[in-house]
Amino acid sequence: MNLKFTFLLFSTLFGLFACSQQADTKVTHEVPTPETNTKFKLTDFLSSNSDLDNAVNDVLKQLDDTAIIAQLIMPAVGKYGQTQATIEDHINHRIIGGVLMLNGTKSEFTSMISSFEKTNKSLGNLPFLYSADAEPSLVNRKITGSTPVKKAAEISSLDEVIKVAQQISTDLNDIGINYNFAPVVDVAGNATVGYRGFGSKPEQLIPWSNTFIQETQNKNIIATAKHFPGHGLVSGDTHSSLQTIDGELKEISTYPELIKQGVLSIMVAHIAVINNKKYQTNGLPSTCSKSIVTDLLKNELEFNGLIVTDAMNMGGVVNVPQSASKAIEAGCHIVLMPVDAAKTHQELLARYKKDKEFKAQVIDAAKHVIRMKICLGLLN
Repeated sequence: MNLKFTFLLFSTLFGLFACSQQADTKVTHEVPTPETNTKFKLTDFLSSNSDLDNAVNDVLKQLDDTAIIAQLIMPAVGKYGQTQATIEDHINHRIIGGVLMLNGTKSEFTSMISSFEKTNKSLGNLPFLYSADAEPSLVNRKITGSTPVKKAAEISSLDEVIKVAQQISTDLNDIGINYNFAPVVDVAGNATVGYRGFGSKPEQLIPWSNTFIQETQNKNIIATAKHFPGHGLVSGDTHSSLQTIDGELKEISTYPELIKQGVLSIMVAHIAVINNKKYQTNGLPSTCSKSIVTDLLKNELEFNGLIVTDAMNMGGVVNVPQSASKAIEAGCHIVLMPVDAAKTHQELLARYKKDKEFKAQVIDAAKHVIRMKICLGLLN
């Protein structure tokens, strides 16, 4: 074998080896993570699913403490919320996991969500849950430019409930909102919330509420039953001050069927409970009460979905010290509209680092949020 042939043979073999090594390296970096291997659906959230559990854990392991705490915090943007610049700053500091779109136009919200997600992607943040108070009675005021629909008290049939729920969900999908704080399932009566629900008779309130929930979730949007444990028979307004249920929790009878049928989220109200031996809140709002959130909602009613507080800047809770920590300790998963998102993140993080039991509760809350994001298809 002459020297020239030997050199050419060696060069060819070396080239093939190098290409093989490059191909192997490329394949190694493109192996999909478990959460991208399987397509999960919103209907999987409440199911017993080891693949989904593993996907949640895989995402969680990629997050540092800052990002874990962030999943629990949802400020608002819009006319009665923070400015877009403030939310962008929160995103850059990685301290929030979602945003409530509060009073603005359809086009403004669409543009904001696009901008927020562009920033999230550039920073490697998890995508957000985007929520709205898109109830039939409020949606056209909260989101200007949304398709006009009948208010809840004007709806006269189950067919109209279906039509309204589908129309609202279509608008939300167009905007990029994936979490609707609706329907109101309070018994009609209270001046603040009564007109926003579907009536006072269980034979109408429960099936109509359930139909709204199912139509919403069929459109890949989280529906929310509110305001637990019941605001319809309370006379005052929790926006202004803490309200009280004296004695029996008459409105919780609405919830078991909605939970059984698969409502994915429940919002807890800033309402204290007195003269009730089993579910006393000891002067705290229900949002900060373990007896209401964990003992009643989670354990007795067996709700395993996403639990969100009512807005934490409301009069019914704003004067409670360490209210965000108390809400998580009570069993809530999302702290909605804190007065100051940055200070709330600091509060939760400080407690998380020194209290093992609280840390476990934060991890559980973050897993619920991550699980929902996976089931919405945000992480696929």
